[in-house]
Amino acid sequence: MASPVAALPELDADVVALAHDGRGIARIDGKVVFVAGALPGERVRLRILRRRRQLDEAQLVGILSASPDRVEPRCAHFGVCGGCSLQHLSGPAQLAAKQHQLLEDLARIGKVRPLHILDPLQGPQWGYRRRARLGVRYVHKKGRVLAGFRERDKPYLADLRACEVLVPALRTLPAELAALVGTLSIRDTLPQVEVSVGDAQVALVFRVMQRPSEADDVLLAAFGERLGVQIFLQDGGPDTVRPLHPAPAGLSYRVDGEAVSIGFRPLDFVQVNRDINEAMVAAAIDNLQAGSADTVLDLFCGLGNFTLPLARRVLEVTGVEGDKALIDGARANAGANGIVNARFATENLFEPAAWGAWAAQRYARVLLDPPRAGALAAVQRMAAWSPQRIVYISCHPGSLARDAGILVETQGYRLLAAGVMDMFPQTTHVESIAVFERC
Repeated sequence: MASPVAALPELDADVVALAHDGRGIARIDGKVVFVAGALPGERVRLRILRRRRQLDEAQLVGILSASPDRVEPRCAHFGVCGGCSLQHLSGPAQLAAKQHQLLEDLARIGKVRPLHILDPLQGPQWGYRRRARLGVRYVHKKGRVLAGFRERDKPYLADLRACEVLVPALRTLPAELAALVGTLSIRDTLPQVEVSVGDAQVALVFRVMQRPSEADDVLLAAFGERLGVQIFLQDGGPDTVRPLHPAPAGLSYRVDGEAVSIGFRPLDFVQVNRDINEAMVAAAIDNLQAGSADTVLDLFCGLGNFTLPLARRVLEVTGVEGDKALIDGARANAGANGIVNARFATENLFEPAAWGAWAAQRYARVLLDPPRAGALAAVQRMAAWSPQRIVYISCHPGSLARDAGILVETQGYRLLAAGVMDMFPQTTHVESIAVFERC
């Protein structure tokens, strides 16, 4: 348990590393000290805020010697908003830190090293985010509405005027939402707004805990018309999402060199960064090396982001996903694109005892794109499917490292290559791709 420390003197220390959450790591009298805002290679002045048994947490008081990788943060809310924590670190240094974390986790957790390190997949550093969940709160003491992400390490909502990582057309959306919600009768019971951006349309889903009045509907409709966005309301679970006005245009994005269109609903999962998603799909296809006679298994397939581009190149693809609504969407997307060699199954991929007939077959190639928990059950089953190659898309290097160790140690594969994909610039989130080959 942490204990606050009052009125401690300021101390000087050298920052020797970057923690996974973006804080600098120093050592004072042999004890690790985390310093928010400090970078490796810097000498800083700090003040201890909390003492723990294994480590201390400190406030950055001043920078005595700055790192050459330090840059001026673009966002006026940096340091308060918890959405980004690396804006003070240059883009190349961010990528180097993420690659270091990936390789360190692979070696430490999985006891494996890639034979080759892939070049990072890079895209825009700003204005890339097409999905976001913005908190909304009417603060009585301030007499106004706040909208944005939560403050760093605090439960409070940051008061954002703009967000530099949202797609450019929505940069000032937090301030726009705050102003709108402040005029609604339901301002006290509207906790969040989901942002979902397609190639041609934008949808905003307002979470409403009580029914908006007719006057609210008019204000919401005018807001949507002024910003050129579709307005949806949600008063319960995902199935309760409905348009404010009937028959809005559908959301979609194109992938595979514009050859495949992926339609999606406002709350469906799609990759946050459109440019990196396009590059990621191309990299996955290239590294799978699947041919026209091959069968491919795509696990955690979602709406068919990888499945449908792969289907254009191989004999048959089987996409499996635990969310039935996503599978329904994948089937619809296959039909809309005229793809007939993609099969889909709804299956809980964390409960192998219940898997259906698809799991009893063999596949020439396997693609994995699991959530943060990884794909433990699938990798433990890999030798039975006997693919020549596996491409693993990961949003958490720790679970990838664990699964990579299993594939190499017990399933007969070697880790051919691995690299990072800069899906979330300015943040500590590490997205990566790994390629396995049967020994």
